[in-house]
Amino acid sequence: MRALIVTSMYPSPRRPALGSFVRDQVEALRRLPGVGVEVFAIEPGSIGNYLRAGPQLRKRHAHDVFDVVHAHFGLSAWPALAARGHKRAVSLHGTDLAHPRSRLITAAALRFYDLVATVSEPLSREVPGWAHRDPIAVLPCGVDLTRFHSIPRAEARAALGLATDRPYLLFPSEPSRPEKRYDRAVEVAGDVQLLALRNVDPSEAPLWVNAANAVLIPSEREGFGLAVLEALACDVPVLATPVGIAPTVLDGVDGALCTVFDAERWRAAIAPHVEAGDPRIAGRERAEPYSADRMAAQVLAAWQALG
Repeated sequence: MRALIVTSMYPSPRRPALGSFVRDQVEALRRLPGVGVEVFAIEPGSIGNYLRAGPQLRKRHAHDVFDVVHAHFGLSAWPALAARGHKRAVSLHGTDLAHPRSRLITAAALRFYDLVATVSEPLSREVPGWAHRDPIAVLPCGVDLTRFHSIPRAEARAALGLATDRPYLLFPSEPSRPEKRYDRAVEVAGDVQLLALRNVDPSEAPLWVNAANAVLIPSEREGFGLAVLEALACDVPVLATPVGIAPTVLDGVDGALCTVFDAERWRAAIAPHVEAGDPRIAGRERAEPYSADRMAAQVLAAWQALG
């Protein structure tokens, strides 16, 4: 099967962290026998970039016909129509449905697609009913378990140049993204130093997770919530609001917390982790069902089901 991924969520030298989960899915798909995947990446940031992407895509693949053209992110669905494919699929990630303008543009494109998917079941309920014909599929990107695994905390901190004799907490996102609620993480952290992932190269992200005593994810909303799985894959304590995948994978995990944000309750939950030298939880087995390889196999099955 030959597939083309069209997306504005893909790493670049200037933005190495952008859409690293889409890249992980592409690489996992390429590991599957009989699957060839090409990528057309769109520079995000302006509507003009999306408008120019269609002609650029048509020119680059003028002589190509793909078995499936799969757009990642709703705004990418329009330029993806410029590529010729026997079937068309689109994965929606959250902001494309949450932002009023993106939501309208995204919804208008869905009628041209044979497969409409979201990265989580709760997000599927956000897709307007009038915008699609068939049931919504759920196709997460998944966590790269070869990259995210337990690393001794002292080793991770040494690699990052962090002190080994003090606690750290991690906010695994860009503080500038309002829906991630960095302000809440700051409130919980108090006097404990709070680290944040600011366009960190994906190869370094596991070091930051393992360097932390706990990971704080107090998001207002999540399309999927990959950061929760990344912490679990490293057996690092994680606290999250009940959005995206968090309620499913954190239920019953000792040392983790999934609840509506309450600064006092969250501070009490992190206290034993802050005091411990290298606190760990039994989290990896919860992340394993959502590995990038397993999720890629689900994507392939969805493509094949299109006929």
